[in-house]
Amino acid sequence: MKKHLLSPPQYVNNVEQRQPYQVKPMQPQEKTAHALAQSINYIIANSTTAASMLHEIAHLLGVEFKVDCCCLVTSDGANESAMANWCHAKYMGLPFSDEILPIEQLLISSPIVQCAAEPLTIDDISTIQKTLIIGCQSLQIPIKSVLAIPTRFGGQNNGVISLIKFQPYDWNESEKELLKAVESSCAIAFAQVAQTQIITTQKQSLHNSSQHQSLIKQLTILSLSNLELNQMLQLVISSTAECLEADRGLLILLKYTDPLFWKSQKQIPTAKATVVGEWSKTQHTENTETEKLEHSFLLSDCGLCQRVFTESGKPIMIDNSTEQKDNWKPHPLFAIDEFPATLLMPLESQGKVLGFVVLQQAVSRNWQPAELNLVEMVCAQLSNAIIQSQTLRQVQNLVDERTEQLKRSLEVQAKLYERTKQYVEQLQELNELKDEFVSNISDRLRYPLTNMRMSIRNLRLPGISPERQTRYLDILESECTKEINLINDLLTLQKLESHQEAPQLEAIDLSTTINNILNSAEKQLTDKGLVVYVDLPKEPLKLQTEIESFDRIFQELLTNVSKYSERNTVVHLQATHRVEQQLDSEALGKNQVIIKVTNTGRGISQEEAAYIFDKFRRGKGRWTPGTGLGLALVKSLVLHLNGAIAIESTPIANSDLSEICFTLTLPQFSVANKAY
Repeated sequence: MKKHLLSPPQYVNNVEQRQPYQVKPMQPQEKTAHALAQSINYIIANSTTAASMLHEIAHLLGVEFKVDCCCLVTSDGANESAMANWCHAKYMGLPFSDEILPIEQLLISSPIVQCAAEPLTIDDISTIQKTLIIGCQSLQIPIKSVLAIPTRFGGQNNGVISLIKFQPYDWNESEKELLKAVESSCAIAFAQVAQTQIITTQKQSLHNSSQHQSLIKQLTILSLSNLELNQMLQLVISSTAECLEADRGLLILLKYTDPLFWKSQKQIPTAKATVVGEWSKTQHTENTETEKLEHSFLLSDCGLCQRVFTESGKPIMIDNSTEQKDNWKPHPLFAIDEFPATLLMPLESQGKVLGFVVLQQAVSRNWQPAELNLVEMVCAQLSNAIIQSQTLRQVQNLVDERTEQLKRSLEVQAKLYERTKQYVEQLQELNELKDEFVSNISDRLRYPLTNMRMSIRNLRLPGISPERQTRYLDILESECTKEINLINDLLTLQKLESHQEAPQLEAIDLSTTINNILNSAEKQLTDKGLVVYVDLPKEPLKLQTEIESFDRIFQELLTNVSKYSERNTVVHLQATHRVEQQLDSEALGKNQVIIKVTNTGRGISQEEAAYIFDKFRRGKGRWTPGTGLGLALVKSLVLHLNGAIAIESTPIANSDLSEICFTLTLPQFSVANKAY
């Protein structure tokens, strides 16, 4: 139960001087319980605020019962407790006394405390105990006698009336009966206070919801803008911190020593953390402590950040009461002494931590679930924006690097006209490919996002049916999967093109592996009426290769066949073993495995065949849905296995169709295992 003061402290000191109505001391023959209840009802009907209402009632009861102090405390479990105290003027301004009993000793079993309501329930006893602790903490004089009664509204306890004397006193039955008579009127007053608190809470909730919606709208606009990534990140952290009324916000990105590191619960990576966005309410104050700190640090120097890698899937929250172990000590950049309440939410994409969003408070804060959900949504959008920006930047850097290399080559060979002309033509072609590539990848990245955005807008429409909700959620899941697959394929292509890793070779049985792959692709082939004829060696044929890459090559080739083959045609798959004699001193044979996949479909011209293995390149007039990365990935994987792949299109007589043959050549054994 929390204490909530409804008025400033000076109200009690001035209550004797500000009397809105004339009150005379109660006399049994002049003042009845009915009249006292009417006075309370009059206060309820005419008070402008809940604070003034409780204080006026406390004043009325204190005067009528001739007590030294009257304490009213609400105890609605759904809201914070509200409190009002009235004390006689002669006790105002007295110094603190050492004779005051600890509040925890004022229990219902103590002879100091009596209750006007009988019989008492366990809930009544507990309520009186709690309200005495709340209401009597500010008293400066020892309490000698208390008469209390719990109020009930709608069958539930909603408050306690406590009459207090600072001298020993024996409460008589008439006083108890009179207190019981006004209990119902006070219960109504307490219920009105609770209702006021509910309305205030709902208004605050609506205000917060409006701010959150405004933030989401701002983030959507920023994601569609042409701002630089760092500018966008600064605006995002500023908007988020202001919306959530944080005192300080930080946006930190990680740069790993190993770029292929993925989050593991048992491993903390080596990485450098850099602050790319910062906002605080006092950011314009000169010579602040945070301005003197470095804006980058090693992950190993910050125990707080390391917790993200050991507490998977959880936001990290610390405050004044959090026990900070030495190994979880935050980096000085976080200024924990100045901002002890800290929320750290990781930026994650596909299991990789890209950085952190940090929100800090100078005082303790209890983050609400809606606020945490909003921060998670912001982090998800930021992660997507960072991944897209990094991917586009890598592509642009690659193109710029190659363009610069060509320029330097042109300068060296400037005296040779033919060579210079050749380099110029290559440069123009690369620039065209750059523009086409950037355009294609932008479309591929934005198209799923556009569909997801439209689905989210439709889901927000009022009165949407469950069927349409399911449909839009399916669209969201499908487009998100497309985006993830596209990014994963781009990252795989980048990894293969950089030649960072050697293939992990294992010996496989060729026939068994091919049959397993065909079984997994059976549905997509049969859906188009395709029949596969397999011609494999009768004798077992061993192949030393990387299993994952080999499977992916055939999956992409079969996917290509199912897309572009004519319906109800035949697909031929043939595997052979070839030995080429080499004229070297060791006279060893070069063992190779030749695999051909042939299907019937539209012919491929020589011009198309020249770029069919390039990223995002398709044959003219081919509008089959896809990412445009399948055959590019196949070629990169084949080169990764030290093999080769070629395509051949042979027209069929008296037909508009052709036989399309992909020929895959792989070494049977690696160089290190030639003598196998």
